[in-house]
Amino acid sequence: MSEEWGMVQVAATRLTSGEKYFPGQLPGERVENIDKNIGYLSPIGKITGRVLITRYRLRFEGSDDVCQFDVPLGCISKVEKVGHSTVSRGEHAYGILISCKDMRHLRFTCQPATHSRRPLFDALLRYAFPVTNKLQLYAFLYAQALREPSPPVSGARGFIDGWTIYDAKVELNRLGVPNEQWTITQLNYNYDFADTYPRVLSIPAAVEARGREFIERVGEHRSRQRIPVLSWLHPETQASITRCSQPMSGMTNRRCPDDEWFLKQIVSANAHTHQLLIFDARPIVNAKVNKAKGGGYEESYDQCHLLFLNIHNIHVVRESLRKLKDCLFPRVDEKNYLKLVDESKWLNHIQSIIEGAVQIVSEVEQNRNSVLVHCSDGWDRTAQLTSLAMIQLDPYYRTIKGFAVLIEKEWCSFGHKFAHRIGHGEDKPSDGERSPVFVQFIDCVWQLLQQYECHFEFNSFLLITILDELYACRYGTFLYNSEKQRMENKCMKETVSLWTYVLENKKLFINPLYNAGEQRTVLTMSSSLRVLRVWTEYYARYNPFVVAPGSFAAKRYAVERTCGKRALVEELVNIAQLNAEASYSKRFPSHYGSDHIIMIATVLGALVSNQAQYMALSLTVVIPLPFRPRVPRGDANPPASSVEMSTL
Repeated sequence: MSEEWGMVQVAATRLTSGEKYFPGQLPGERVENIDKNIGYLSPIGKITGRVLITRYRLRFEGSDDVCQFDVPLGCISKVEKVGHSTVSRGEHAYGILISCKDMRHLRFTCQPATHSRRPLFDALLRYAFPVTNKLQLYAFLYAQALREPSPPVSGARGFIDGWTIYDAKVELNRLGVPNEQWTITQLNYNYDFADTYPRVLSIPAAVEARGREFIERVGEHRSRQRIPVLSWLHPETQASITRCSQPMSGMTNRRCPDDEWFLKQIVSANAHTHQLLIFDARPIVNAKVNKAKGGGYEESYDQCHLLFLNIHNIHVVRESLRKLKDCLFPRVDEKNYLKLVDESKWLNHIQSIIEGAVQIVSEVEQNRNSVLVHCSDGWDRTAQLTSLAMIQLDPYYRTIKGFAVLIEKEWCSFGHKFAHRIGHGEDKPSDGERSPVFVQFIDCVWQLLQQYECHFEFNSFLLITILDELYACRYGTFLYNSEKQRMENKCMKETVSLWTYVLENKKLFINPLYNAGEQRTVLTMSSSLRVLRVWTEYYARYNPFVVAPGSFAAKRYAVERTCGKRALVEELVNIAQLNAEASYSKRFPSHYGSDHIIMIATVLGALVSNQAQYMALSLTVVIPLPFRPRVPRGDANPPASSVEMSTL
């Protein structure tokens, strides 16, 4: 097919039938390139093996059959050549450097004499950036392969359709809408009013009664026509959470009586108050800069009280995550670790979001006030605040299904620009539109989960899975920038939803501490820096010298993704937990930190049928004490090669 091979011939070698397949291969995943003599410079030394490039992943297989890891190509942000074949700067100077969106930096070395770097580099550039190269995203290939009746593939059985998990009208009905104060409008049914808004919207009934021309005048006064719409309604007090974009008042303080009347109807819909709290997520300095560019804020609206939350923009957050990454990978500076984390300001940004959400919860629950939330365009910081407040207010969003509904509603349908913020399939590593806004939100949810473990049906493994699939492009859930774009690209028909995988594997994400009958339904987060922690279970999971605190789920996930044998993984987990009395540990040199211990966990030989399987399942897992997995009988000194296994 020309779509596959029309631009660059990328195969390093002619693939044999045996090389076209490997354990754990996904439907629609074809091996496109193999290089058999590559060195991987891991944090613990060089490992020699082979690299496979498919339409979905980069796979490294160590020659000792122990070190093996996968990198979904969607995770790759940048690919660079390093060194020159005619310049000798050491055996590791010539190769490829890969920067990933999930905190990893991978360095591979090539032998100049084999001329293998160019085809490997070309294959990575071609398949890691399908949008740039006008190829299909893997999500479409994956779904197409699942639909093919033959040959049978893993996962091809009838599955739950995750696209049906969120129905806007059903969710509004759950909130008690429509009612006397709020209605469901057809205003944006064809996406011709606000193309970044969803098809189904809820607005005050009094506003709907004024007609489309009136609402269009309000839309002209709001950035991108993103008028105030309902996100959540208190079941008892009718206090509401609404969201919108900034008013376009400009330096002349241009007023829009229709917009002001619109906000008064939000106030009137709540019989318990006579004011509307407007939470502007931006620092006031940034809001004034936007005002100079034609934007603005509601400084002279009757019955409204304006508060600025000082949450920084996408550019500041992007730089903050880069600094945090430098703290955790590939080396940790033990002496200056806390100082470097503080200088990254990552936890300060998390704190700002939490403080804002807590204020919203307090106004809605305690003071019975309705609130309006916006930032500049209303699709980044606005979504962080509304969704984090709603998960504290409404226990439904703390269930697995409810959390999926929350993400679909507040992030996907309301136009968070996933494609631009993540850079799906595009070779634009310096794109100023990229920013970990959604990662911040998931981090905030993790912080809340640590504070209220018994109030969530799901565990942190679900949060990690969501972030992994955010980058991987295996599912259509996070593709494109808006509901309209996903409709235009037929995502619901031609890709699989992430929630299909989550619902079919629900037991992996169940929190055993969950108490569904918990009486305290409204949560109030602590935003104190004494309480907030760096989520090393996620950010540092690829650094073998950092023992990630928290649940065992992330380690099980790493094992599962490596060996692709869920039944054996479950057995491994059981062995690790039931045999805590026996262990083998190797303490690293003191400059890596005296508390960092790697436990070597292996599946008993009785679980596998041959030596190859046994070697493939000899896994190094970073496990916090007191879990001490035992070593197979008769192997008091595990081979040194097993230490090289990747949590990398």
